Amino acid sequence: MVELEEFEPGRFRVKKDRCPYCRSDLPMPMVISDTMPPTEQVDGRFYESKSAFRAVGKANGLVEVGNERQKPKPRNSGSRAGKQQRINSIRKALEKAQL
Repeated sequence: MVELEEFEPGRFRVKKDRCPYCRSDLPMPMVISDTMPPTEQVDGRFYESKSAFRAVGKANGLVEVGNERQKPKPRNSGSRAGKQQRINSIRKALEKAQL
């Protein structure tokens, strides 16, 4: 038998076992710390602060993997030139396959 619970006046949903959230009673429980294990940067020094590590990398012109912004690639699928290129590449592939 399905048990329902009323979450608003006149609205019901299936009652599920809900686990309590793993959060503390502190006013700001979701803060990311600036500390990290000692990590060597390209200058040969070890850093325990994420912000200092990133600042040295940025000053040396490095890009942190995962934080770079991707430039959008223009799509050529809707134009006549794009359609003709697809037709030509398919024709070329078929010719190679028939050899």
